[in-house]
Amino acid sequence: MTDQNQPPFRFRFRVRYGECDAQGVVFNARYGDFVDISVNEYIRTLFGDYQRLLDQDLDIQVVSLTVNWKAPAKFDEVLEARIRAGRIGTTSFTLHLEFVRFGEEQLIADADITYVLIQPSRMGKTEVPARIRALLEEGAPGVLISHAGEHATAG
Repeated sequence: MTDQNQPPFRFRFRVRYGECDAQGVVFNARYGDFVDISVNEYIRTLFGDYQRLLDQDLDIQVVSLTVNWKAPAKFDEVLEARIRAGRIGTTSFTLHLEFVRFGEEQLIADADITYVLIQPSRMGKTEVPARIRALLEEGAPGVLISHAGEHATAG
């Protein structure tokens, strides 16, 4: 588990119109997408290009995803996903995410996603190698990736 005293990895993104429902808020199912894009950035930061995992005959598959909603998010708001490693087992690991409204620090939702590590060549689970365990334990404290353009100014 990552050191809770360290700042988490952060990924910012902007809510798009098509992600909202008839009530004008982010549709609940979109949070699965938000978890996926946030974790992809986290994995890329930890391991480099995702292809590096595949080149080692390793891949990850989701075995559990839970989301808890706390407040609505709306079109064009910037959300920040904060990610820390949770439990790292023999063949699986869990990541904990918190989604906050950027600039307000309001918790929008939190999620836990558990992956099992597999060998694609045999489509079976495999032990988390020591080097990957170490990267997960270290995390990416203080790293910020933004796709939101929150600092862009009109010209």
